[in-house]
Amino acid sequence: MKIFNSLTMTKQDFVPIEPGKVSMYVCGPTVYNLIHIGNARPMIVFDTFRRYLEHRGYEVNYVSNFTDVDDKIIKAANEEGVTAEEIAARYIEECKKDMAAMNVKPATTHPLATQEIDGMIAMISKLISTGHAYEKNGTVYFRTRSYHDYGELSHKNLDDLRSGFRDLKVSGEDEKEDPLDFVLWKPKKEGEPSWKSPWSDGRPGWHIECSVMAKRYLGDTIDIHAGGEDLVFPHHENEIAQSTCANGVPFAHYWMHNAFLNIDNRKMSKSLGNFFTVRDISKKYDLQVLRLFMLSAHYRSPLNFSAELMESAKASLERIRNAAERLRDLASGGADAPLTDEEQKIANEAFEFIAKFDEKMDDDANTADALAVVFDLVRFANVHVPDGASPALAARVLKVLTGLTDILGLIVLTEKEDLDTEIENLIARRQAARKEKNFAEADRIRDELKAMGIELLDTREGVKWKRI
Repeated sequence: MKIFNSLTMTKQDFVPIEPGKVSMYVCGPTVYNLIHIGNARPMIVFDTFRRYLEHRGYEVNYVSNFTDVDDKIIKAANEEGVTAEEIAARYIEECKKDMAAMNVKPATTHPLATQEIDGMIAMISKLISTGHAYEKNGTVYFRTRSYHDYGELSHKNLDDLRSGFRDLKVSGEDEKEDPLDFVLWKPKKEGEPSWKSPWSDGRPGWHIECSVMAKRYLGDTIDIHAGGEDLVFPHHENEIAQSTCANGVPFAHYWMHNAFLNIDNRKMSKSLGNFFTVRDISKKYDLQVLRLFMLSAHYRSPLNFSAELMESAKASLERIRNAAERLRDLASGGADAPLTDEEQKIANEAFEFIAKFDEKMDDDANTADALAVVFDLVRFANVHVPDGASPALAARVLKVLTGLTDILGLIVLTEKEDLDTEIENLIARRQAARKEKNFAEADRIRDELKAMGIELLDTREGVKWKRI
């Protein structure tokens, strides 16, 4: 398995620190509002990569935080006249609802920044004692030039960065020894949540939070750190500097970053009116459609969101689901029966799709090509497992199909619903009309059912239905 490592800018063989186990940290959202579809991309792509690692037999310790103290949270709390804690708790719950609807598995641990303050104070104290940080009037800054490899992840030169800064003389920035030094701890302002520390009553800077949570739940050095490419600089760069200086060992062996999501080829922005929350999308689409859409491009490729592409993703998901439902119907009864020699040959060919899928995912989690393998399997099933095929063959091909879609986190089979009496009666009346060759009445009832959100499918096994 190869991973493109943002640190080295090359694809590298993945070799975990401990054989059979993977430690993975993914930066989570700042919870001041409903998550948007830009937040959804890393959630989906790295959840899928986690699922694939588990498919390959790894035990994955997957940590993804919630940033529950931040300027935006405080602003939202002040606007509503409630506490920052109340805002954060509300939107953590809403985020979890959206994650469940996208079939994103809960992390092994979802740490909250506010519950890790003691660890942050301890790490900051160590950075001060070793000369990597300093305090000025209650604010603690990281001494950026004390970490000689600063810029290694973003591939930026420290001197070039410094020359790009104007002379900073506002908001206390003139207290810094160097314009590139960043905040580890800051004193509280009126109306802000705060914690006691040796330097001031205040709160941590954003960057130190992830370093401490990764250390506590995964160790001083972790296998994979992931997030959106917008976090490369300064967030992840600063995490590397402070973690390496505090712990004395490399922070993460592999860095994975997903590319940006654009809306109709433009950057998503509230000012442009093209800002969509996941909840907005859920009003029009099953969020499994959003998940398939997100996986339809390689995670390192920019992805363009549009109504046309979402409709295409909806049709693609429908194609997979139709194939899965047809196989399930065929498999009902006798699924465990032995196969004929010809059926065994077809089943063996179906199982070969697993190796093809793995080959694509082994190449830097290429979900786009892995999805193409799934569609090849759907076509294979439609041709080689026709209506009337044995339940045993259908069951074996269905097992391969649902196995691969489960790795992608796509739910393609749902429990059969019980229809209410009115709909059952309409279907029965339509069947009677067809039997009497009253096709006009049969068509009218079909249209009536369609208006109710029920689509009928006439098959050799009888009439089937599904919700539109």
